[in-house]
Amino acid sequence: MPIPISEGTRLQAEAVLIHVALFSVVDVPSFTRYSYFNPEHRVTVDLATPFLFRTWRPWWSSLGGTRKLFAFPSSATLFTETFRYRFSEAMKLVMAVLPLLFLTVLSHSEADQAFDVRQHLSTVSRYGAVKDIADNSFVPTGIPDGCTRIHLNLVARHGTRSPTKRRMRELDKLAARIQELLRDAKQHSLSSKKVPAWLWQWESPWKGKLKGGELISKGEDELYDLGIRIRERSPDLFDEEYHPDVYTIKATQVPRASASAVAFGMGLFRERGSLGPGRHRAFAVIIESCASDIMLRFYDCCENYKDFRKNQEPAVEKLKEPIFDEIASALQKRYELNFRSQDISSLWFLCKQEASLLDTTDQACGLFSPSEVVLLEWTDDVEFFILKGYGNSLNYQMGVPLLEDILRSMEQAIKAKEENQAPGSYEKARLRFAHAETVVPFSCLLGLFLEGSEFEQIQKEEPLDLPPKPPQKRNWRGSTVAPFGGNNMLVLYSCPANSSSKYFVQVLHYEHPIPMPGCNGADFCPFEVFKERVVVPHMKHDYNALCKAKLEQPEQKPATSKLILLFRWLFSLGNEDTLSQRHRVEL
Repeated sequence: MPIPISEGTRLQAEAVLIHVALFSVVDVPSFTRYSYFNPEHRVTVDLATPFLFRTWRPWWSSLGGTRKLFAFPSSATLFTETFRYRFSEAMKLVMAVLPLLFLTVLSHSEADQAFDVRQHLSTVSRYGAVKDIADNSFVPTGIPDGCTRIHLNLVARHGTRSPTKRRMRELDKLAARIQELLRDAKQHSLSSKKVPAWLWQWESPWKGKLKGGELISKGEDELYDLGIRIRERSPDLFDEEYHPDVYTIKATQVPRASASAVAFGMGLFRERGSLGPGRHRAFAVIIESCASDIMLRFYDCCENYKDFRKNQEPAVEKLKEPIFDEIASALQKRYELNFRSQDISSLWFLCKQEASLLDTTDQACGLFSPSEVVLLEWTDDVEFFILKGYGNSLNYQMGVPLLEDILRSMEQAIKAKEENQAPGSYEKARLRFAHAETVVPFSCLLGLFLEGSEFEQIQKEEPLDLPPKPPQKRNWRGSTVAPFGGNNMLVLYSCPANSSSKYFVQVLHYEHPIPMPGCNGADFCPFEVFKERVVVPHMKHDYNALCKAKLEQPEQKPATSKLILLFRWLFSLGNEDTLSQRHRVEL
């Protein structure tokens, strides 16, 4: 490579000798403590490449000030020895180091570009960003010739939604906190060059919005397109005239779930009616009150679960703290802003909302390195593992009414087939739209995303270990288990009499076949095996016994005693703090 050097230039350099043992990824800001050239020697070397070595400037500043990742030994020793080189010897050093640096920067630059933060947002991931991430190690079972679909069960989460009202207020507080950090940096004359430009003028995209939590247009598209794809892939199930008893659609009372059901139905029955240019048709969505919906909002009606969750949430936050503290420290050094642990939590939430809802990945998400993103993703995954997944058997056992309903619908479809009932007289699909708190426990009831002997453990109701921390690989990821629009489908097949079984169940997750541990890792499972190994072991649990019964029933207080407590509190003359928390709850 030609290196133009002025006549008479004499080079004196300080060389950093790096003894390489093991390679790992190191962030540039942590590496910038080591200078390759000694400024006091006033070195100026211009290279005919994108890399420019300038007086008093480290070579990486020429990369536009952006953070890059380089491979250096994490366990190697970095030490500096000063040598005085003649010009020719210095050129040999530069020529030896430069190709290695170039290849390292290039390879990690490509890795950065391949890292899509939208696939690492846990349960805030958008369906389209993650639905086709396949497990290449699993080869689906081919459907045998002669087998036909006779029934479909769908359990889907609502599509992408806006932040809730409470979370929007949190973002308003974050905006105020960011301004506080910037003012503090100015007062202490800290360098503003390290502060990302967008922070100076940032305010929440949802500022001033009074309502939240609704299904947004991206979420409508997710469910509308899902409806179209399901009909195209299962034409034999959706070839009949619509009737609510043939195609049952259910949703929770929460508007984003019922809106998702409507968007799905519009796609499913597109061009099947006479309404408008799209030839839409009206269809029914069955909704039950949240107070009694033990089918799709079983977690809302389960008092024992609500107690468990309330008691566990502080411990979960404690578990996440070291990660937030570690990343806060890294960001303090990187941007010279006094970030706290709570700031990291809020910025991570902002990153997820911006990336998922707005497709903005270079602001809040850009504050974090890829390795920090996967750690933050892990904290979310651990939280919903403990509070919604395999972390406690109650989390999924309370979903037994939903599992019973699915089994019952399959048995009814088999009965209709055996009795050769007339088309249009029996149900062909039962389609449900709910929440992550529904989809996650249902996935656990099916035994999905387990590893090794974990299926036997949950059959025995033994606790599972937490998902391993990055960089270790894990099956349990929020973006895999229940993103916006995430879904499980159970398709019932009728097969020829010469098959090993007359009826089979295929489980699809994100529309792709997925192995079931209860069926020896197969995705196409004889109905009898599915029933006996996957469903029946959970049937020993009664919902009311799980959720309502208390080991120690509190003594019932007569109404008059509660009235006395009320007056005692009202006239306590400032001594209300002495009342016990027990009395406050009872009041």
